[in-house]
Amino acid sequence: MNLGRSKQLRASVFVTSLLVSAIGLSACQQQSEIEPSLEDSINAEESVPMSAEPAEPNNVVVTNEDASLNEVQEDTVATVNTDVTQITYLCSPELKIEATYKDADKQVVLATEQGTLMLTKTNDSSSPEMFEVATALDGSKGATQWRVAHQERATGVMRTAGADEADINTYECNKT
Repeated sequence: MNLGRSKQLRASVFVTSLLVSAIGLSACQQQSEIEPSLEDSINAEESVPMSAEPAEPNNVVVTNEDASLNEVQEDTVATVNTDVTQITYLCSPELKIEATYKDADKQVVLATEQGTLMLTKTNDSSSPEMFEVATALDGSKGATQWRVAHQERATGVMRTAGADEADINTYECNKT
């Protein structure tokens, strides 16, 4: 009979532990909150005074004018349209050139500390491309030539002459 009593005790311990576990689990579960009624939500809303001014301006300015080459060369980002490319060159003897190529018009604007010039392409070749203008780099009487080589326009040579065309300055330039 002692065996029967031991089985009953085990069964009762087992059932008790199951009940304790069930109570513990139900205590850990999140209780759902009662949702506020629509009337409570309406009463809880605060009134916000409205401004006579719109939140954002509705004025949109659209221009159909194309930027001039001078505006493009002064801009630090050459994304005005797809046929404009801006490249910086460092030259020897010491000179820094900002070249803005406008391929559709076959022109290049060269900007240096001495001045800014617009040169026109004089050949149909893609390497070297040759550009010229009948003006010196500083804007005075003379001539300026720009030759740029390679498909990526990686190297260039600039030749400038003032009114005395016998005195020619030559610069060898590399893309930075």
